[in-house]
Amino acid sequence: MEKARLREQLQKRLLAMPLEQRVQKSHQACRNLISMQWFKDASTIMMYLSLPHEVDTSDAILCAWQLGKTVAVPRISWGQRHMIAVQIDTLESGFSTSPSGLRTPIAGEPVPFEEIDLVVTPALAFDKKGNRLGRGGAFYDRFFANQQLKAFKCGLGFAEQLLDSIPAKEHDQPVDALITDEEILYFRRQNTGDRIQKTE
Repeated sequence: MEKARLREQLQKRLLAMPLEQRVQKSHQACRNLISMQWFKDASTIMMYLSLPHEVDTSDAILCAWQLGKTVAVPRISWGQRHMIAVQIDTLESGFSTSPSGLRTPIAGEPVPFEEIDLVVTPALAFDKKGNRLGRGGAFYDRFFANQQLKAFKCGLGFAEQLLDSIPAKEHDQPVDALITDEEILYFRRQNTGDRIQKTE
């Protein structure tokens, strides 16, 4: 199936999810993320600021701060079609909101690629090989392609966003692992202790 039709299907699926269910599943997905060794070991984590129908990352961001970690989020440059990681210290203020509802920090210290240990990325869908279906802007693909970025790349989504396969092209950048509210899947860069986990 072509990507445009897949995006349409996934957007409908996410918008149909009841708010209470989305909140509950977001809490569980963040618990699974926080349980990962990659999260525990990371000093600097790049998270995303959630759109209303995405896994809410607030729990994981607050936990990272409680553990003394640096948290960065994307600052989008729509005109130049790229993004950089910017450090944040609060979720309460200092953001602008795009017409689509995406929040981006107005100010903040840029974080160099090489200092990021873990990147947590959203998508409309992921597949069982680590491919991701973004929104079509390729912002994360370009970010992941930077040679200075050595971070572990982790997708975060609802179980409903995991597909058997997604059409992938050469420039599409896969993730190293996927965390949902139901499981943790590792695709590459496995440590001896890493394994596919099912959560209760």
